[in-house]
Amino acid sequence: MYLAARLVTHGFLVLAAALAPVGSRFGAGAGVADLLAGWDAQWYWLVAVAGYPTTLPLTPDGLVAENQWAFLPLYPMIANIVGAPANSWVAGAVVVSLAAGYGATYVLCRMLAERIGAEAAQWAALMFACAPLAALFHVGYAESLFLLLLFLALWAVQRRRYAWLYLLIPAMGFTRPGVLAFALFLALHAIARWFARRTDPLPAREVAHIVATGLLAAVVGFSWIVIAAVVTGQPDAYLATELAWRRNWLTDAEGAFLPFEGFVQAAAFWFTQWGMGAVIGYVALAASIVSVALLLLRERHVARLGLDIRLWSGSYLLYLLAVFFPQSSIMRLLLPLSPLWGALAVPRSAVWRCSVIAACLAGQWWWIHAMYALGNTFWRIP
Repeated sequence: MYLAARLVTHGFLVLAAALAPVGSRFGAGAGVADLLAGWDAQWYWLVAVAGYPTTLPLTPDGLVAENQWAFLPLYPMIANIVGAPANSWVAGAVVVSLAAGYGATYVLCRMLAERIGAEAAQWAALMFACAPLAALFHVGYAESLFLLLLFLALWAVQRRRYAWLYLLIPAMGFTRPGVLAFALFLALHAIARWFARRTDPLPAREVAHIVATGLLAAVVGFSWIVIAAVVTGQPDAYLATELAWRRNWLTDAEGAFLPFEGFVQAAAFWFTQWGMGAVIGYVALAASIVSVALLLLRERHVARLGLDIRLWSGSYLLYLLAVFFPQSSIMRLLLPLSPLWGALAVPRSAVWRCSVIAACLAGQWWWIHAMYALGNTFWRIP
């Protein structure tokens, strides 16, 4: 199923390359290889071949410019090793993405099968493999590898195999941002297990593992900030680098990073752009937060997935709310919520399940066409 889904996605990429107009990012005459190596894949390639700058580049206004410190090292380094025989980093990156994507699909299926049964889990895995952003299983992005590591970590927690987290947490933390959300998840998991200890025994050994791995996730999550500060000699090197991307939309994003500020700013910015005003944006943001919370707490198909998946989903959404400025990349940033595909696979109607797959493929073509064939501004970023 995964290979069939990849053939469909490859066909979409071929068609998108053929349809790319003259004024697009890739231009007329672009090939699939150009798309695979485009956008953030260029930054990962730069990390692989040049490492990280010891002096942060500056804009003409004296502000920190976009640079490699926003991209973590594990994925580009593995891709460099895999691509070495062909003397092609891009080839290595594509192989790593495809292989890790298969691993993520397999682990997701096994993990969900323990909650919703084998048949529904296979449908969920197929939905994941055909999802609107499934092109990320092909391109030189770190998402596939991160999802594989994340699903293995969630599965380990679900099966109470906490010792695996000592390996998986550092690997996640140096693949993509998000391990701080896993630290919060482990804290919530510990609280839940404490309250359920009479029906779900909680031995001292497991308490020690949960606390230790939670602290490890917190340390790993903050370590990149410290590493960037030490290497560059600038305490806010990493956060200033991340804010450099925000200035593509907010020209006055020059201050220090403030948690939760990004979504508040975005609510005002986007709804003003759309002609509805900042107040409507704030109301929509509040309504969205309440709606998502109710979905995770009360929706019966989501509840079938188990408490751990719901706690992870809530932890990760809170993390995004704290650190991200939402724009078109928000769709990609939501990929770690992929275990929720299981909720859509629970209904047994074949018509429903096939309709979800069809909607996934339609969304996949729309996303590839918009971000790769037509993408030419900061309003269409994968």
